[in-house]
Amino acid sequence: MKSASVYRAARKVLETADPEAKARAAEEAADLSSALDGFDGWPAPPDRPARPPRPVLVSPGKVKRRRLGTAAGRAALLHALAHIELNAIDLAADMAVRFSPAVHLEGLDGGVFCADWLRIAAEEARHFNMLCNRLAKLDAAYGDFPAHDGLWSAAVATADDVLARLAIAPLVLEARGLDVTPSLIDKLRKAGDEESAAALEIIYRDEIGHVSAGAAWFRAIARRRGLNPEATFAGLVAARFAGGLKPPFNEVARRKAGLDPDFYRLAKAGPQ
Repeated sequence: MKSASVYRAARKVLETADPEAKARAAEEAADLSSALDGFDGWPAPPDRPARPPRPVLVSPGKVKRRRLGTAAGRAALLHALAHIELNAIDLAADMAVRFSPAVHLEGLDGGVFCADWLRIAAEEARHFNMLCNRLAKLDAAYGDFPAHDGLWSAAVATADDVLARLAIAPLVLEARGLDVTPSLIDKLRKAGDEESAAALEIIYRDEIGHVSAGAAWFRAIARRRGLNPEATFAGLVAARFAGGLKPPFNEVARRKAGLDPDFYRLAKAGPQ
């Protein structure tokens, strides 16, 4: 399959507004990516992905807390997670389109980089579909609750450099998911929602792999540039992520993903 076909398929993910169609496009792009033969004519992707008119986007502080003892509360939680997964589809597709040529120019295998992130986009699409199926069983649908745009704001802030994007997207934001998901699974089980808990367990296992891919590429690119990965990560978190790293950390899952405590212990909170 020619480079242009992979590019068009990956860009289609970002240009598709309908969530179900976006998820299908991500799976189709992943199926093509293994045959990538170069990066000729790969312009930058759009600054923002296409999105549906709903959900209404509000500031993070205006998204209400969710009480999991009620069906409505569980639906609100699952909706928030589905929104994260929809953003994650676009983040992974953007990673592939925006940065694969740059990785290639750095002397690393841009084709493998592209295939990795399109595979991850497809897995995020499956997560989104699982959560939407659970929402339907709770008489809800994606778009029914307000959501925030924090994840894509982080993408905009790291659009200039692949190391910055790897540091903030998989190694801060997705790694934070590893920290909090086990407690959500426990709470859902206590609320009697075994099906939703089982869906989150699948997502949790897959996300360990996503963080692992991010960590491996971050280290490879940092070393290619002659940089210390741990010090570089700490500097990028300080410069690019105002929220900083917040304990407690799920050290078991982070180690499985290739992030031992020495990797993130130097990271500072907020811009310096």
